[in-house]
Order: sequence, then structure tokens, then C-alpha cells
Amino acid sequence: MDAFFASVEQQVFPFLRGRPIGVCGDPDSRTVVAAASYEAKRKGVKTAMTLPEARRLCPEIVLVPGCPARYIDTSVRIIAYYATLTDLVEVFSIDEAFLDVTSTSHLFGGPEAVARRIKDWLKETFGLTCSIGIAPNKLLAKLVGEMNKPDGLTRIRQSEIPALLEKTPVEELCGIGRKTMEKLHQLGIRTCAELGRFPERELVHIFGVVGAHLHKMGQGEDETPVMACYHEPPVKSMGHSSTLAKDTRDIAEIRKHLLQLSEQVGRRLRQDSYSGRTVTLVLRYADFTTICRQRSLRTFIDDGYRIYSTALKLFEELYQPPRLVRLLGVSVSGLVRRLHQNGLFDTERNQSLSQTIDRLNNRLGEFSISRGTLIEPAPGPRVISPAWRPQKHARDRRPASAQRPVGTS
Repeated sequence: MDAFFASVEQQVFPFLRGRPIGVCGDPDSRTVVAAASYEAKRKGVKTAMTLPEARRLCPEIVLVPGCPARYIDTSVRIIAYYATLTDLVEVFSIDEAFLDVTSTSHLFGGPEAVARRIKDWLKETFGLTCSIGIAPNKLLAKLVGEMNKPDGLTRIRQSEIPALLEKTPVEELCGIGRKTMEKLHQLGIRTCAELGRFPERELVHIFGVVGAHLHKMGQGEDETPVMACYHEPPVKSMGHSSTLAKDTRDIAEIRKHLLQLSEQVGRRLRQDSYSGRTVTLVLRYADFTTICRQRSLRTFIDDGYRIYSTALKLFEELYQPPRLVRLLGVSVSGLVRRLHQNGLFDTERNQSLSQTIDRLNNRLGEFSISRGTLIEPAPGPRVISPAWRPQKHARDRRPASAQRPVGTS
């Protein structure tokens, strides 16, 4: 999807069309741009940019508080439409998906006809545009899908791949981040073709097992299948992070935020029947220096207070007073499911209490029932992460006859 959150808001509120907008949390708080319209992007506004920086680049920008429910509803309905074209639909994020149309495209006139059908349906149903890449594999489909945004449709055939790789910078491949890019540049590797020609053995020596994967990426190879959305990918970790309302060195305030984040993580774990052994703390100072540390426990946990106890110890080890803290994050990894059924948790009483509190909060709203120190919970983010996946919402899908325009109820 093209500037998904921002485009949805412009369709819901016509007066925003043609104007530079940035979707964010509470514009009066310390939040960041979650999505920018193309009018704002042309002025240099980018995702994750702070609001003061966005205003400096684009003084006329309109900041719009995000509406996660609206984006989820739209995304679920779009994915349901994809499923009418092929049963192999892999949800990559809230606004992105892979479709394998190898065995169904002939029913619609070929791959490009499928792409045009999707674009026409999106325009007619929601007034939205998307950019589509068609290629022999997922790696290249994503690459070419980014080439002609917005409202692009790009196809790369097998015979055209070598020429494409010769001119494509390595950092444009999905999975190559800034640090990997810097290492590759140090090796004299700047294009995908140069990566594909670089000796695989040397890449493995430098990057470990990832080196072999990088070598294949440089040759435009990707054997990863499109995993249908009903195949739920394994969850590796669950976490929450929060930018504080103001930079602080107040330990009591920091503890309160850590407890809230830990309780949120614990509730998510219990909701999906997960527990984990490794707690990770992310600490960002006012100068944007970011430190991350984790600790593995002997037992699996899903209790917010036990997560908090470990996170607090990590914070006490990491914190360098009197530096000001800007952001905190807590996550749990090393996950397994349904351990409580095997009697490996502390006590049945604790399980029962947590389950009761969860049920009440599900009915009344998050933190309606909470520990005394969270009676006035720190404000949480309102904008959903682009990495959201809608598997849990599959039951909310409706047939095309029941679909509504974006933003109506």
C-alpha cells in the first residue's frame, strides 16, 4: 500500500487530500511520525521522524492522531480480497503482502492482469493506491515493487534479472540493514551483482551462516515459499516500548514505565498462551544513544511483575546517572506455548488471579484493573506498528457484500 495510514486518513477526511500530513500518536506528546503522505514525503518527512524535525522540514504539515482500528479493519478486508485471487497469501505487514499466483493467474488473464485487478478494486472500494512488483521470487518482487511508488506496477522477468542486479545498490534488498551495508561497503561491495560475484567462502567467514544467504541474495535467488496466512509464523518474541512524555532521570517515574511495559508484555503472552525465559531491556538516552541487554532465567514466565523484576535489574546495571532517559522497551523471547498445562508455573493461584484480571481488562479496557503504582498509567502509543499481522483477526473477515467504505460504522 502507498503511505497506508496517511492515505486512509485522507480518504476518511477529504479536507486532508492534497495536503502534507503525518500520522502519529498524540501530536501534543513526544511521539514520532508513523506514516507520512506523499505530499509530506516530498518535503523530506520520513517514518519514525520526530515531530519537531518533521515541522522543520515541512512547516505546513498536518499532524493526525492515528486510528489503529481503522487501519486494521481496512487491512483485513484487503487481505480477504487477495484470498479470492489465490489461496497463497502471505501477510508481510499491515500494509504489505506476497501473493503466489503461479497456479491461478491464468484464470484472470495472467500476473499483470491480477495486479491491475487488485489496483482497480482498491481504487473503487477504498480510493487507495498500491504499488505492485511481479517477479519469479519474493526477494525480487519486493525489490521491484518499491521501484515506481506510488501507484506503480513493475514486472521483472528472468532474463532481465542480471541487468537489474548490476545497477541495484545492496541496501535496497530486503534484509540488508545499515550495519550489513556498511560491512559490505568496506569489502568494496556496493551493488547486488558485486555481492553475487564475491566469493561465498569469504562472506561466510565474515558473516557466519548468513554469508551464504547474502551470496544468494546477490544473485537474485530466493527459495522462500509464500506461506499462506493460515500458516501462523512462529512467534520469536513479544515486547512493548514507550517514548517518555519528557526526558527524565526520576527513578520512580522510570520504574513506573517499566512496570507498565512489563504488565503489557505479560498480558500479551498470556493472551496467546506463551511464556518465555529471556527478558530484554532497551534503554535510550536523550542523545539517542541506545543500549540493549538481556537476561535468561531458569524458568519460563508470563507474569508481568516477574518480567518487571528482571527488567528493573537490567536497568539498574545499565543506567548511567545523571543521564536523561528518553525511551524504554521490554520484551520476552525464547518462547514456548501452553507450558501452564504441564504444571510448570509457580502456583495455580497465581495463574487464576492473572486470568481473572485479564478477563476484567478485556471487558473494561487495558489497565482498568492494575497494580496500585499504575493507577495513573503512563500514556501508551496510539498508532499501530506497521509490523502488525492480522492472523488473530481472520474471524472478523466479511464477504464482499458486507464491506463498508473506509471509516464508516
